[in-house]
Amino acid sequence: MANLVTLSRLLLLLLVVWIFYQPLSPWSFANFFLIIFIFVSDGLDGYIARKRNETSLFGALFDIAGDRITELTLWIVAADIDLVPIWVPLVFIIRGVIVDTIRSSNAVAEGVAPFALMRSPLGKFIVAGKFVRILYAVAKAAAFSGLALQKPFPALLPEIWSKTDWFFVGSTYFFVYLSVVLCIARGLPVIAEFVSAQKSDILRRPGRRQ
Repeated sequence: MANLVTLSRLLLLLLVVWIFYQPLSPWSFANFFLIIFIFVSDGLDGYIARKRNETSLFGALFDIAGDRITELTLWIVAADIDLVPIWVPLVFIIRGVIVDTIRSSNAVAEGVAPFALMRSPLGKFIVAGKFVRILYAVAKAAAFSGLALQKPFPALLPEIWSKTDWFFVGSTYFFVYLSVVLCIARGLPVIAEFVSAQKSDILRRPGRRQ
């Protein structure tokens, strides 16, 4: 059931992308609500998995893959329609490839969920801690839903936009760059612990000179 929620999220994502590339109309505002729903349902699949005792390594990896597909697709679309500079999606792509490769390979090797791999207290707080994970999700949801308004709002409701643009533009790009900062901050502990583990493994190898 939880995996079906993740899959439905990805299908909704295709609808969001399609709407982004349609001529501006009142339907363009639908993306604001669809994006919020997609991010709210991201927490729903984990709740359902725990409630129905359906937690599994595959489910955890599928959930992470769904999150990554969602955010990378939306960042790339936002860059393609000139809402964010191209370096923004590049940061998420590079960080995502590096971190997800480390986490997925370690999760398969150790047979545990990726978020359970963090060892240091700081790493657990930044990467696996509920507060930071929720903050990151809220920042991305606010960024993407705000970006969804940047073109239809001024085109279709110019009078209202002229009085509120400072708020919608300012808050949207605040959350865009907060998302970038959190993306990098949450990736660094994973990389640091991986490098540390590799060094420890080399030191433990038989025959190494002391």
